[in-house]
Amino acid sequence: MLNYANICLMNNDIIQSLEIYRLENRLSQAKLAEILGVHLTTINRWFKGHFKPNQLQTYQIQKLLKGDEK
Repeated sequence: MLNYANICLMNNDIIQSLEIYRLENRLSQAKLAEILGVHLTTINRWFKGHFKPNQLQTYQIQKLLKGDEK
């Protein structure tokens, strides 16, 4: 059963995976934001831990990490 703590852990893992993806693919935060259809400040806030991606954003991140880009 998923609870809030598990969801937070999953979000932290996905953000860490997204940062690794960004670095391995030599993407700027601005380019990553463009790919995901969010603002640069959104990406920056995720990486700094100020905000977590919502459900739709999480879905788009998962697609990107799996190689199913838009």
